[in-house]
Amino acid sequence: MAHFQTALDGTFRALADPTRRAVVEALGRGPASVSDLARPFAMAMPSFLQHLRVLEESGLVASEKVGRVRTCTLRTEPLAAANHWLEAQRRFWEQRLDQLDAFLMQMKSDEEQS
Repeated sequence: MAHFQTALDGTFRALADPTRRAVVEALGRGPASVSDLARPFAMAMPSFLQHLRVLEESGLVASEKVGRVRTCTLRTEPLAAANHWLEAQRRFWEQRLDQLDAFLMQMKSDEEQS
C-alpha cells in the first residue's frame, strides 16, 4: 500500500502543473520528440526539461534517445492508478450523499406526518 501511495503522490504532483498536463495531453496523441513537445511553450529548454524530468520520475513519461533525438511516450499505468483512486473516492462520496439524502427525506416525511 505504501508504494501505491508514493506512486499516486508522484502522479498527482506531476499533474499539478499545467505545463506537465499539457505534455501528457500531447503525448496522449502519440509519441513525440522533446523539441516537438517544447515548441508550444514560451520557456527555455532547461526549464522544459525539468518538467519532463518530473513526468519521467513519476512514471508518466518514458523517453528513448536514438541518435540526437529523444522521443517521449506516455505511460498510462500511473493514470489508470489515479483514475482507480478517484473512482473509489467518487463512489464513497456518492454513497455518503445518498445516505444523507435518504436521512433528510426521512426527516421531511416525519415532519409532514407530525
